[in-house]
Amino acid sequence: MNFPRFGELRKRIFLINSRPREGSAENRGRVIGFPEPQFSVLDAGGLAGTPVGEKALPGIIAGAADLEPAAVLTATVAGASFGTSVGWVVLFCIPILQSVFGVAARIGHETKLGLIKLIREHFGARLAVTIACMVALVNVTMIIADLMAVSDAFSIVLNQPARFFPAVVAFVVWYILTLAGYGRVNPTLSLLALFLFAYVGAAMLATGSPPAVTYTMTGGKSMLTGGYVMAVIAVFGSLLTPDVVVWQTSTKREAKGLHDFEAQVGCVVACLVSLSVIIAASRMQVADPFAMTTREAAGALSPLGQVGPILFALGIIGSGLVALPILVASLCFSVSEAANWDYGLSKPPWEARRFFVMIGMVLLLAVVVNYFGINTVKTLFWSQVLAGIFIVPILFFILWISNDRRIMKNTNTVWQNFWLGGAVGGMLVANVIFFCTKIFGWK
Repeated sequence: MNFPRFGELRKRIFLINSRPREGSAENRGRVIGFPEPQFSVLDAGGLAGTPVGEKALPGIIAGAADLEPAAVLTATVAGASFGTSVGWVVLFCIPILQSVFGVAARIGHETKLGLIKLIREHFGARLAVTIACMVALVNVTMIIADLMAVSDAFSIVLNQPARFFPAVVAFVVWYILTLAGYGRVNPTLSLLALFLFAYVGAAMLATGSPPAVTYTMTGGKSMLTGGYVMAVIAVFGSLLTPDVVVWQTSTKREAKGLHDFEAQVGCVVACLVSLSVIIAASRMQVADPFAMTTREAAGALSPLGQVGPILFALGIIGSGLVALPILVASLCFSVSEAANWDYGLSKPPWEARRFFVMIGMVLLLAVVVNYFGINTVKTLFWSQVLAGIFIVPILFFILWISNDRRIMKNTNTVWQNFWLGGAVGGMLVANVIFFCTKIFGWK
């Protein structure tokens, strides 16, 4: 038997098609990214050939996929605890998200550097390490909890114990990041997240009077308590997590375009689904929403009947498999940029060893912690509270860098500064009130 030489063996393992692989001799010395998908399910017909389909449809799918399990379950807890009175936060998040995503993408596209790398170069290594630690803390918590949520969702669909699934889900995420390529599988995985639109139907069925819902969101019952402020911080943090900002700047370094329209549509869709979750959950009767299980959280779709839990589980699986690679990669981006390591998903593993080893270690840690019997919903909710706290300094640096002409070619518009500045100021006030309620026991 003739064994292949090492070079031939490596080609057989890593070469997916006849196109030169990243890191091959033909591409040595060139900055490249993952090739565009050869086929997308969106190209099979329907809206794909129309202007609406070509521009809006990817944004609709991306918006549903961006609402990860943490955001869905946080909105469920907030809605079950305080009804629709927290819905105004979601409405205000629409222009804030559009501004933040647009600015973060422009920073990465123009500077060709990630956010943590920029902070390290212009504000010092100490600040960069501090921000990287914040992102890492939030991401590790969210990775552990999202892995729990996806495992629970598989348990609902397959009617098997959830403990069978954490290792399988972690392996799938590792395979997507290291071998398959996130850009190739993301369009297909995102389609599963469309099941989250079931919340829109459930909200419509659960809403007896739309004017009454509008009143409770805008000027109804006032609940300025510590728990309510914490819910506001968590809902905001669930829609704008630090990992998304880091991912935007780090992945746009090699992007050919910013896809602004797609991102804007995605923000509106994500907020629409989040608001629908809050409205649907406001009709739930749960003794302690903060301690509910994932199966109990699926009760928000009870207006849809017996199919509700299955739609909930499929949506969580789709959004979770989209979100987990982003969470893991953004954590590794942050640490690598702070430590000045070679990194990047487009690099072959042997050129960024520490980056890819870190991916495996983070997923292994998440799998181990999943067997300690931690409550999924409570962990996810508190991870979003952390996200809402730590997003404030990150938004501050985004605002500073994007207006610094020594760094940026194009600075922010007036409206981008208005919404970014408002988000920093508003969340800073909310965080101060929250800490005062915890320290001084204010009601």
